[in-house]
Amino acid sequence: MQTMTANQAKTQFGAFVDMAQKEPVRVLRHDRVVGVLVSPSDYEAMRAFYADRLAHTLDRTAAKAEAAGLTQEGIDRLLADES
Repeated sequence: MQTMTANQAKTQFGAFVDMAQKEPVRVLRHDRVVGVLVSPSDYEAMRAFYADRLAHTLDRTAAKAEAAGLTQEGIDRLLADES
């Protein structure tokens, strides 16, 4: 992964964007990573990956809740409880 300082990213913005089309580019400020620029295709791939992972997690959680006896009525009661 390439690295640029925040100042370099600012002063060499065109090169910064071009670099990110090939691979993610870390941005450092005071020797600390403050951001990463990625290409649109990498960003969409990450979004799809995390959305898929979330969907699987929700499915597993729902299956466990159902196996433990949680019903829609029980969910409604829990959500309506204002204590």
